[in-house]
Amino acid sequence: MNLVLWVFRALFIAVSIGVSVSLISASSENNPVLGVILLFTLGPLAIIGLDIAVKQKRIDLISAVYFGTLIGLLLAHTFNIALTPLFENYAVDMMKAKSIVMLFLGVAFSYICVSFLWQTKDDFRFIIPYVEFSKDVKGAMPYILDTSVVIDGRIADIVETGIIDNQLILPRFALMELQAIADSSDKLRRSRGRRGLDILNRLRGNENVDLKIFDRELPEMKGQPVDLKLLTLARHLGGKVVTGDFNLNKVAKLQNVPVINLNEVANSLKPVFLPGEQIRVKVVKAGEGPGQGVGYLDDGTMIVIEDGREYIGEHVDIIVTSMLQTNAGRMVFGRFDAVN
Repeated sequence: MNLVLWVFRALFIAVSIGVSVSLISASSENNPVLGVILLFTLGPLAIIGLDIAVKQKRIDLISAVYFGTLIGLLLAHTFNIALTPLFENYAVDMMKAKSIVMLFLGVAFSYICVSFLWQTKDDFRFIIPYVEFSKDVKGAMPYILDTSVVIDGRIADIVETGIIDNQLILPRFALMELQAIADSSDKLRRSRGRRGLDILNRLRGNENVDLKIFDRELPEMKGQPVDLKLLTLARHLGGKVVTGDFNLNKVAKLQNVPVINLNEVANSLKPVFLPGEQIRVKVVKAGEGPGQGVGYLDDGTMIVIEDGREYIGEHVDIIVTSMLQTNAGRMVFGRFDAVN
């Protein structure tokens, strides 16, 4: 791909030099030969230099400029056709004035159209071409991040494994909420907010992660709380909400908005034990039942051990008797087998 690009750049320079030589050969003594040389030799070099300097190109920005300019010039041409009969019978000076007016209208219409398309690109999805390319556009459905999932930090670990290649979208209002938490007078909230900002910088610094800040606030979001704004944005973009908030997860399901709860994802990845399997675990505290002890696996799974209270602080072998799946996680029940 890079070789083809450099060949194209070399052809661009060669064609520009050829045009320059042709113009100089056909020029008279009164023509600005030096200006032609500078325009058609240094100009292409400057353009290629700018192209190399700008590493990341925005297809939505390019599309807005391209179509905005095209529509603006088309409108100016329409005005030119409409005004031509009015100026035909006037002097040459009036025709020159008309040319100046048309030039101004062309620039003005182009600016207005480009500005309009750029500011409303998310409403119209004005992207060229309007199809998804497997390498250029990541994933079929964008993931809208909740503040809680950014603060949690596990999203960065999951994305870095490569299992998710969808575009990640953080709404501006969620970022503002995160900044407010980071500026909080409460020490714990401030630490959580700063952790969330660090996670965002970590995601943005990864060249394999497509993270976008959604700047606009849709009209239907006006007056809504942050959670409902997330759901509205997910419906608007045809994406999924990624959250660790149990209540938001419930509301999203009630409103038929696709949602990914990282807590459910984490629970589904925890190992499954069958009755009769043996586990080695350290008893760390007493359980709620008589004589029970409690231990934890490395992934946080709680192990409730019958008759294990007297072995607190020791590693024991237990036999799994049953498992219980809850919204908070997975619990394993077992009976004491032998002491290490």
